[in-house]
Amino acid sequence: MALGFQMLVLSGFVGDNSSEKDWLQVGLIAAVALITIILALMLWRLALRQPTRAKKGWRSPEAIRSVENVPPGYEYDVFLSFRGPDTHSNFTDCLYHSLRNNGIHVFLDNEALRVGKEIDGELLKALDKSRIYIPIFSKNYAASSWCLREVAHMVECTAKSDGKKEILPIFFDVDPDDVKLKTKLYKEAVPKHKKKFGSDALKQWEDALVKVAHLKGWELEGKGYGELSELVVGEVLCKLHARNVDVPEYLVEDHRQIEDILEKLEVDSDGVHFLGIYGTGGIGKTVLAKVVFNKISSHFEGVCFLNNVRESSQHGIISVQKKLLASFVGPENADHIKDIGDGMNQIKRVCHTKKFLIVLDDLDKQEQLKKLAGKLDWFGSGSRIIFTTRNLEVLMTQVESSSEEVLNQPKGIFSYEVHEMEFGRALQLFCKYAFRRDSPLEGYDHLVEKIVRRVGMLPLAVEVIGSFLYCHGSALEQHFDKRELWEDVLKQLDDSPFKDV
Repeated sequence: MALGFQMLVLSGFVGDNSSEKDWLQVGLIAAVALITIILALMLWRLALRQPTRAKKGWRSPEAIRSVENVPPGYEYDVFLSFRGPDTHSNFTDCLYHSLRNNGIHVFLDNEALRVGKEIDGELLKALDKSRIYIPIFSKNYAASSWCLREVAHMVECTAKSDGKKEILPIFFDVDPDDVKLKTKLYKEAVPKHKKKFGSDALKQWEDALVKVAHLKGWELEGKGYGELSELVVGEVLCKLHARNVDVPEYLVEDHRQIEDILEKLEVDSDGVHFLGIYGTGGIGKTVLAKVVFNKISSHFEGVCFLNNVRESSQHGIISVQKKLLASFVGPENADHIKDIGDGMNQIKRVCHTKKFLIVLDDLDKQEQLKKLAGKLDWFGSGSRIIFTTRNLEVLMTQVESSSEEVLNQPKGIFSYEVHEMEFGRALQLFCKYAFRRDSPLEGYDHLVEKIVRRVGMLPLAVEVIGSFLYCHGSALEQHFDKRELWEDVLKQLDDSPFKDV
């Protein structure tokens, strides 16, 4: 303000003989000066609010993970808690990389790099912002006050989460009874912290240990590091619903057709089954495949749903092979495929010993199925390969084993033809898109029925036209009779197919 006044004086802010033009110039100069001062003050205050860069603490650079695709309110899918000298360079490292390769965001605690005596802000934030906690109980776990405090905080966080967080314990080289304080191992280790932290803290830690030890988890005994890691990763993926694929927001499940497909798949039986879901375009093949996939994915060691194979194949089938392999071994390893033949060998090598569920959506050539799923003996017993197609020739692809026949192994490809929706379901689906409810608004009943019948209950047409009417109807003024818009659409359907369909 003072600077602005000085500028006015210097500009000749004296005397009564100044012209109107001079006054205008003086005012402009003063306004510019004032705005400059205000902006400078705002920038200065904003700079003061910026936090200083935190000094490097105990957290390993590996623990800093990308948070893309993590649900709001969470930064990490998994928090790994472990006693560094016991497991860091062996099992924990194996598990950490297995989780990462499956796209799971992990916070890896590194006890050796911690500083200070209290749980600092970074660690507390990581615990609060994680969805699943995995404490790896080893012989010296209870010797670490840090580990004990982490377990206690895990229990506190899960108790407040309304079931949104959970703890999945791993008993590495100890028995659950050790963690339940029924043996000397942990029972004698915890009291050694009493002098430093007091009786109240010890009681909280002991209660937390006992509570976590009663939860369902895993024991290493009888398993290798790789096998146990795969079990943990599979369970975490299920907990995170990472195996599920997106289905339409307004979904009306056709239970009869879903049950028919599940019956053909015989998920609980051995052998490898190929199932082709076929039908005309827009009849709902992909949606049915997605619903079935979500219902049965938890039964398999590995799963993959490849969308729009026909379209993706335009960029080369090798790019689709890489997408398929990336679901099982991570994108870095999948990128090493040299050519199509190498891709086929890699898929067989990865899949032939395990139970996989693979869905190949929208095939239009036999060649695509041959290069992506090949033969029955590419996959472990119990695997299910589902594909959708409009081309009946794809159903004739030869998929029999190239080696000796396996007992009880079905030959060829099972098929399921998708039928049009029942009128009642099609009507409900249309209303969900057109009205955002399950039934028509008053006065629209006859129009809804005519439109649904006119498009032959075809799900794609029902969705597109319903969405069109909802969006365009919402744009009209409130007093406008929207039924005129509906009448126009019905007339279009009488003359020719709806252009957006």
